Amino acid sequence: MLYHLFEALKEYDIPGQGLMSYLTFRAMMASVTAMLISLIIGKRIIRWLQKKQIGEEIRDLGLEGQMQKKGTPTMGGIIIFIAIMVSVLLFADLTNIYTIILLVTTVWFAGLGFTDDYIKVFRHNKEGLSEKGKLVSQVLFGLGLGLTVCFSPDIVVREKVQMDDHVQAESGMQEKTAASQTLDINTEFKVKTGEWKEEDVVKSTKTTLPFIKNHEFDYKWLSPFRGAFGWYCKWAIYVLMIVLVITACSNGTNLTDGMDGLTTGTSTIVVAVLGIFAYLSGNIINAQYLNIMYIPGTGEIGVFMAAFAGALIGFLWHNSYPAQVFMGDTGSLMIGGLIGVCAILIRKELLLPVLCGVFFVETLSVMIQRSYFKFTKKKYGTGRRVFKMTPLHHHFQKEGIDALITKPVRALPEAKIVVRFWIIGIILAVLTIALLKVR
Repeated sequence: MLYHLFEALKEYDIPGQGLMSYLTFRAMMASVTAMLISLIIGKRIIRWLQKKQIGEEIRDLGLEGQMQKKGTPTMGGIIIFIAIMVSVLLFADLTNIYTIILLVTTVWFAGLGFTDDYIKVFRHNKEGLSEKGKLVSQVLFGLGLGLTVCFSPDIVVREKVQMDDHVQAESGMQEKTAASQTLDINTEFKVKTGEWKEEDVVKSTKTTLPFIKNHEFDYKWLSPFRGAFGWYCKWAIYVLMIVLVITACSNGTNLTDGMDGLTTGTSTIVVAVLGIFAYLSGNIINAQYLNIMYIPGTGEIGVFMAAFAGALIGFLWHNSYPAQVFMGDTGSLMIGGLIGVCAILIRKELLLPVLCGVFFVETLSVMIQRSYFKFTKKKYGTGRRVFKMTPLHHHFQKEGIDALITKPVRALPEAKIVVRFWIIGIILAVLTIALLKVR
């Protein structure tokens, strides 16, 4: 709203008015605002949750320090939700298609998670919303997003990125100059200006893939058909991929949310990297220099992700060990949904197995454990386990040797496990960024 207010008052000479035109300034302000909101309202919401006795119901799984968490307020994802919404509404361009999609994503997945938490807490049903119900909601959203990406005229990529020689000379391809900042401001492309050819701006099923020359993979390569039917087939494949990414990311963060600060800290790292990618992809100079896909308008995703990261950092203040509040499904489903949607919009979804390696391995551990248990129960009559307990973070927290993988035999302190997962997340984030230059 502040962004649009200053845009409307452009004709008046208000000191500092031009700052609102810069993506970097608005991103920083959104991040700081979201952080302060999380810190300030977090205390009040935690007190309200305690007053209403909205506490986590803990099952005794034999984990160290587990029962001490009983009664800790849950549904803290409300704090993250409020911080994101307020800061984005203040500093983002609300007419930008990507901002609109991310706001809808926030509301959708926060609502889904809130419904699940409500059933658990207020109706005292430990199972919450059924797995089928969650999956249907995630798939429906994925289909809606896929169709939006397919048919919206505002979601395009620009091929053959080339700038005029004089702009290249002024920018120097190093630090941002006045020319590059002007391009940074104009995140929306205009074909009519003649700055680039209309045929270079296309609807595309291309995405980023490391280790190949141009860093691009086109989903049409998976289509067995050509011609008109092949066109429909490639978009159908792309939509299915979008549904898969949304579902996997949302459930991955949900499974990882089992230790104080684990999901919050790991997600902050992922969100920061996606914000950097969004900014680079939405800036024509950076896109050309790094030889990555230029996607007009995605600079606003950088503003959103900055607010998202700020909200997570502020929430981590309350959620770090020992946690004063848990995010619940209200937070975990929303975080995963936003990460998946952002990766799709900036065409980086194929980098998620690396960037979100912690979430990926956590999900994989559950799938392996369930499959192996069912297989051995059918074959030997008694189910056997690969890990002492899943998701994977609980494997390190549990004593015993009753599994194929027994190390470490002694349980590790929760805080140590969380910090080590954060370190792994940072390493994966650096590796993901480095992949931009690996061909």
